[in-house]
Amino acid sequence: MALELGLENKKQVRTFAILMALLLPLGGYLVYTNFLASPAPTPAANPEPQVKKAAPSAANGPQAQKLTNNGIDPTLHVEKLVASEAVEYSGGGRNIFSADSSPVRIEQPVKSARATAPAANANAGPPAPPPAPKPPAIDLKYFGYTLAADKSYQAFLVHGDDIFMAKTGEIINHRYKVGLIRASSVEVTDLSYNNKQVLALTGN
Repeated sequence: MALELGLENKKQVRTFAILMALLLPLGGYLVYTNFLASPAPTPAANPEPQVKKAAPSAANGPQAQKLTNNGIDPTLHVEKLVASEAVEYSGGGRNIFSADSSPVRIEQPVKSARATAPAANANAGPPAPPPAPKPPAIDLKYFGYTLAADKSYQAFLVHGDDIFMAKTGEIINHRYKVGLIRASSVEVTDLSYNNKQVLALTGN
């Protein structure tokens, strides 16, 4: 007796082949997407905003030359101290270094130093607003100058313990801009406050 394999029904075989042709690509696609393909990076839930940093407000222009004090002589000259101690007071006023000097006579004031407050005016309007604060004074000292090869002035300026040699247009400590240089004075602008001052030549 022969076994029936079911191959006699050609319609069923054709249907089975079509189903297998459809399922094989679908199964391969599912295996590739679930196991072989690398997962795409997920975006952060709350991405940090990128803050654009402001550029530093550095002063534009050439910088002044900073000098050293290597040539300063720190030697203590005792002979000069002795000569200064030998100086005798010859003034006509009171000698503050002598206990025998007579005390100064203090004159009595003509009127009280306390200023009397004016009577309040009922019809006066509101008080005027206080004046705007003045910019700080420029903390530089102009103590000398020299002539460059092109006959232009170069100013020597002191800021604290630092010494600078600057031409017109150069900037000191990224803040002070040197203007017109003369033998007796120099113009300096404080770039932080847009404040211009004329510094007189000083020997100290």
